[in-house]
Amino acid sequence: MPWNSQGGGGWQGGGGQGPWGNRPGGGGGGGPQPPDLEELIRKSQEKVKSLFPGGGGGGGGRGLSAKAIGIVVLALLGIWLASGFYRVQPEEEGVVLRFGKLNRVTTPGLNYHLPNPIESVLTPQVTRVNRVEVGFRSGTGASGSGRGITEEALMLTGDENIIDVNFVVLWRISNAADYLFNIRDPEDTVSIAAESVMREVIGQTPILEATTEGRRAIEGRVREQMQVLMNEYGAGINIEEVQLQKSDPPAEVIDAFRDVQRAQADRERLQNEAEAFANDIIPRARGEAERLLQEAQAYEQEAVERARGEADRFTQVLDAYAQAKDVTIKRIYLETMEEVLGGVNKVIIDSQSGGGNGVVPYLPLPDLERRARERDAAASAAAGAAPVERGFGAMQSGATQ
Repeated sequence: MPWNSQGGGGWQGGGGQGPWGNRPGGGGGGGPQPPDLEELIRKSQEKVKSLFPGGGGGGGGRGLSAKAIGIVVLALLGIWLASGFYRVQPEEEGVVLRFGKLNRVTTPGLNYHLPNPIESVLTPQVTRVNRVEVGFRSGTGASGSGRGITEEALMLTGDENIIDVNFVVLWRISNAADYLFNIRDPEDTVSIAAESVMREVIGQTPILEATTEGRRAIEGRVREQMQVLMNEYGAGINIEEVQLQKSDPPAEVIDAFRDVQRAQADRERLQNEAEAFANDIIPRARGEAERLLQEAQAYEQEAVERARGEADRFTQVLDAYAQAKDVTIKRIYLETMEEVLGGVNKVIIDSQSGGGNGVVPYLPLPDLERRARERDAAASAAAGAAPVERGFGAMQSGATQ
């Protein structure tokens, strides 16, 4: 026990000194005694009783009246009850918790809930469009320059190339209760899910498509898959849009990549030009071949029909000759002379009637030869007639006759 009961002893291990710094009475008995705890408690109880009417110790006159206490209690109760009024802004929804458990969701305007600690309210902004950046962080200082996050931005494409992807995810709250209670850190959840889905989509896409015309398709696929993932989490989040800010090869190899792209563009351009030339020359060659083929077929039919006509005419002449030889010979002679002398300038002299006696025949041979040459040249150019010498010989023969 801490107190030494023997006279002249004192506090054990304390050099005879009490817990209040005084030596307890020992030997002489004249030192101060320790306070009595029971006495202190009793005096405190008496002071509390004196505050109420009928309290002991003759202090009832100094206590509060029952009416004053009631007013104070009612005022405190009214203030406590009035603390349950709250306002929900137009862009917010009120989520009321009763003893920490979801109770109801309230609409914008003035609402009421049971005061604390019974009920409390949370008011997340459900119409605000939130922004999550992946692969970079936009500048917020005076310079306004952003910085890249390499571990987020570098991704592997479907053809095993590395590209630097920066994109932004725009999202908002679609279900306030799910948003507050189903996920712990919504912004980090959206960021991690966006990076994961983008890596999956980029891993299924060739680098040329991911850096050129396939960007819009990539944005749509990432948004759809992120929405499916958020629905599976029950996050109460709606993915509004995914925007690709950059989709390029790493800075160390971007010059070489652009050279490759230019070479591929030149190759495609030359291929297109060759295809265009082929599409132009091949139909024309086929059309020319078809034209020549049709002309040959027409010439064949013409030659065959002409030969048949000549053969039929010869057969008919032969039949007529067999039936009337003299008449046929004379008709052939007259037709031949008509054909030969039909276009020749000629002078006919009837020698039997005596009209030509004493007249010397005059034949303008140079003039006749010139005219014959011109006529034969024109006929030869138009229809491939006989040579000029033949026509001139015919004229000479006609003139002689």
